[in-house]
Amino acid sequence: MPRPRLSALAACVAVLATALLGTATGAQAATAEHYSGTLSDGATWIADRPARWNGTLLLFSHGFGPAVAADAPSADAQQALLDAGYALAGSSYDPHGSMWALDSAERDQFATLATFRRQVGTPARVVSVGQSMGGLINAQIARDGAGRVNGSLGLCGLVAGGVDLDNYQLDAEYTLATFFDPADAGELVDLAGPAEATALADRLSAAVQTAQQTPAGRARIALAAAYLNLADWAPGQQPPARDDFAGQERQQYDWLAQGLLGFIVPARWSVEQSAGGNTSWNKGVDYAGLLRESARAEQVAALYRDAGLDLRTDLERLTRGADITADPAAVAHLERTSTAGQGVAVPLLDIHTTADQLVPVEQESAFAERVRRAGDSARLRQAYVARQGHCNFTTAEVVAGLHAVEHRLDSGRWDDAATTDQLQRDATESNLGDAAFTDYRPSRMTGTR
Repeated sequence: MPRPRLSALAACVAVLATALLGTATGAQAATAEHYSGTLSDGATWIADRPARWNGTLLLFSHGFGPAVAADAPSADAQQALLDAGYALAGSSYDPHGSMWALDSAERDQFATLATFRRQVGTPARVVSVGQSMGGLINAQIARDGAGRVNGSLGLCGLVAGGVDLDNYQLDAEYTLATFFDPADAGELVDLAGPAEATALADRLSAAVQTAQQTPAGRARIALAAAYLNLADWAPGQQPPARDDFAGQERQQYDWLAQGLLGFIVPARWSVEQSAGGNTSWNKGVDYAGLLRESARAEQVAALYRDAGLDLRTDLERLTRGADITADPAAVAHLERTSTAGQGVAVPLLDIHTTADQLVPVEQESAFAERVRRAGDSARLRQAYVARQGHCNFTTAEVVAGLHAVEHRLDSGRWDDAATTDQLQRDATESNLGDAAFTDYRPSRMTGTR
């Protein structure tokens, strides 16, 4: 297979940035009035109010990327929501910090809501909506927003939080570097800047491309993919069979070959920039125990057997060499700013694609367990779409999710509104595109400390 080119990586980042930010600032309904302004910290905000406003405001939190205000997950969704009578609002977050904008995002969203009330109108109901990193912000709003928002809809949310994200990504990068790029094994954290991070991603990507040519390399790529919680269903392909371990690895490799490392490695620098230091660690991690927790353990063992490799030896090597330590102050900062806290104070429906390469669907299982421990499970529902890609939802699926939240707010009960059958029915009847809601239960997330 050809080596991933820089242009391919750049294209992947551009596509992902579009998905994460949303492109909903241009194609507004002809009858909608547009508003904009600047908050006290320099963040910008925008809002769109249709002429026939139904009284509901959707407060949208965009994902990781440049500090540009957005008020819907996509231009198509923006148009459909305005046509249906919803008002929309959202902020850029503070433009003076990192693209990992969790220091200011929740505050800026609440400030946008207050500004909307003063300058645009008083909503009868507020539903917060968040996508990707914005899904984490949305979960924070669902935790803290009682009295300000009524309900929440999360889309492909990074709901497990920043510390877990950094740690399982580190486990995967450390595995790839140890076996394929040893010179970089000690250079994975405390990144000097975006250029150095991009160069590291390029070296790791090239090493993975070479490794894919041998059975031993493919087995070790599968091991790293297990730690990364990486989906095995890639774009343009059919899902591999449950026992097609080689086919699963080929599709995991396809995600890597399409520039995944070129996104997540530079993103680590943004997280470290926000937190003021390294936020991930593997010292003391038992990599054999970590693999046992993974739903991919059987796949990895089979590919190691086929390659004639000793899995135990490789796992001992990883455990023995794991000596990366975090900056305690940076971790504390990330725990304070970049988790959902785990409780929810208003009804929240999370929707996730089953094959999300950037924010693995397993994040939903980690979040659900934390919400359960907080005693708030009655407020949380989760639904799944059988599709590949991060935030790869149709407008019909987004609107169906919103209707389920509204049913919960109108009736005080979820009833069957958030079930697969009802969501699929609602999405299909909306005539806003295809829908692929499916019964699904994500596996346990690998890499939590």
